[in-house]
Parts: sequence; structure tokens; C-alpha cells
Amino acid sequence: MIANWMQLAAGEEQNPLIPPGPELLVGTIAFAIVFFFFWKKLLPNINKVLEQRREAIEGGIEKAEAAQTEAQSVLEQYKAQLAEARHEAARLRQEAQEQGAQLIAEMRAEGQRQREEIIAAGHTQIAADRKAASQSLRQDVGQLATTLAGKLVGESLEDHARQSRTIDRFLDELEEKAEAAR
Repeated sequence: MIANWMQLAAGEEQNPLIPPGPELLVGTIAFAIVFFFFWKKLLPNINKVLEQRREAIEGGIEKAEAAQTEAQSVLEQYKAQLAEARHEAARLRQEAQEQGAQLIAEMRAEGQRQREEIIAAGHTQIAADRKAASQSLRQDVGQLATTLAGKLVGESLEDHARQSRTIDRFLDELEEKAEAAR
């Protein structure tokens, strides 16, 4: 150091890379004070802020992972409910088709029964009408035949008992001939 002073005093040219001794001493002391201040005051605050940031980031990541896990479980539940709803809808559709087919079969059977009842009632009515027409025809034919026979013979054939027997016998013979012709 003294050599440096002497060089200064001598006016020699100094190396620009090596500072003079007193500047070096003052610079070192100033650096130590600034370093001590940073180390004691700023470094703990910086570490504290960095730790808080790290915790916030990790907490956010954990919350995001938890939310993602929850969302995944909700999605799985939704898919299960959707599959169950589809299955239920298919089952209901199948039941409705079966009920529809059963209802159609019942309606057809009911229609068939009603048709048979109508046909039977029609046959009964036709038989009754035929019988009534046959009796009416017998009476009309009998009266006409008696009147005609009376006009031919020239005398009245009003005896009802005889008239009935004659007409019945005549019509029975006609029916027998009609049946034999068939």
C-alpha cells in the first residue's frame, strides 16, 4: 500500500485495473455494509415472499388437482346416470311396445267377439223373419187357395179346420219336393 502511495506521489502512471489502496479499502467496507444490510433485511423478506409464492403455486396446483378429481368423479356419475336413464328409457319403450301389442290383440279379440255376436244376432233375426214370413205366407196362400178353390168349385170352403189341414198338406208336399230337388 505504501508503495501505491508512493507511486501516486511520484506521478507514475497507474494500472487502471488495480484501484488505489484507500479506494479499495473504502469499497470493501461499503460492500460489507451493503452485503450485511441485504443479508439481514432484504434476503429474509425476499425468501419470505418467494416461500409465499411457492406455497400459493403449490396450493393452487393442489386445488386444481382436487377440482379436476372432483370434476372427473362428477363426470363419471353423470355418465353412469345417463347410461341408467338410457337403459330405463329403452325398458319403458319396450314395455310400451308390449302393452301396445297386447292392447291391439285385446281389441282384435273384442272386435272378433262383437262381430260373432252381431252375426249370431243376424242369423237369429233372419230365422225369426223367415219363420214369420213363412207363417204369413201360409196364411195368405191358404186364403188365396181357399178363395180360388171356392170360385172354381162354386161353393164356399170356409171350414177353417179343413182349410188348415189342406193348406198344411199342400205346403208340406211342396217343401218335400223342394228338398228332394236339392
